[in-house]
Amino acid sequence: MQVYRDMDIGTAKPSLAMRRRVPHHLLDLVEPEEDFPVALFQQHGLAALAEIDAVDATTVICGGSGLHFRSLVDPLDFPPSDDSVRAELEALDAEEARRRLEALDATAVAHVDMANPRRVVRALEVAVLTGLTPSRRAASDNAGAIRDYRPRREFVGIGLDPGDSLEQRVKERFDAMLRAGLLDEVAGLRDRLGRLARQAVGYKELLPVVAGVATIEEGRDAAVGASMALAKRQRTFFRRDPRIEWITWDPDLSTRIRRVEEHIEKVLA
Repeated sequence: MQVYRDMDIGTAKPSLAMRRRVPHHLLDLVEPEEDFPVALFQQHGLAALAEIDAVDATTVICGGSGLHFRSLVDPLDFPPSDDSVRAELEALDAEEARRRLEALDATAVAHVDMANPRRVVRALEVAVLTGLTPSRRAASDNAGAIRDYRPRREFVGIGLDPGDSLEQRVKERFDAMLRAGLLDEVAGLRDRLGRLARQAVGYKELLPVVAGVATIEEGRDAAVGASMALAKRQRTFFRRDPRIEWITWDPDLSTRIRRVEEHIEKVLA
């Protein structure tokens, strides 16, 4: 979500001071009205990596989205998208969309979260544009690449998980965002958020507050809950990857840094 301009506080975008210390990439690429799917992220990310490699610099790929991370290090291909086809399918009610997908692919339920309208529509869109149903895509070489963890780019993978302290840290972080002006940021963006940007955790939960149909307490609790659900999905995704070494969490920053450095040195030795 940091690719979107003006979505700064809620995405924890690095400060200008930090960006002056360390060059950052893929920030502020598009307006929040625009959709920026993972295929575009991959295109821009691979170009940035090539530029960094050309000057023999070290790259740190960081963040929370497992699929976006793997789009840069693994040989994943993403199916095309078409705005007009997407709009036509999004106009369907959820039940009709599910019926259409099941008519195309009787075993789609094994590969698509049928309770998630966005994923149903995306599966339909891909089927319309490419002829590939969810079952056929699951049997494709690209699906094999997702399971095989064979990188196109060698890397040292490190995971940091605060364990039982996660929920408290999420609450403290979101409260700090609110104090920094997140609600005003969401209010200023509410008419500019496109289909994908509107789904960003924190923004989505505060939009009802801005609209006056929820209290700030309700919005805050919803955002914390959504953050925890997202963290659970991230944990599950990254824990499957055998290339990631999990470093024991320590509340002391210098200790965490030392453990990360020790692991990097061990791998590169």
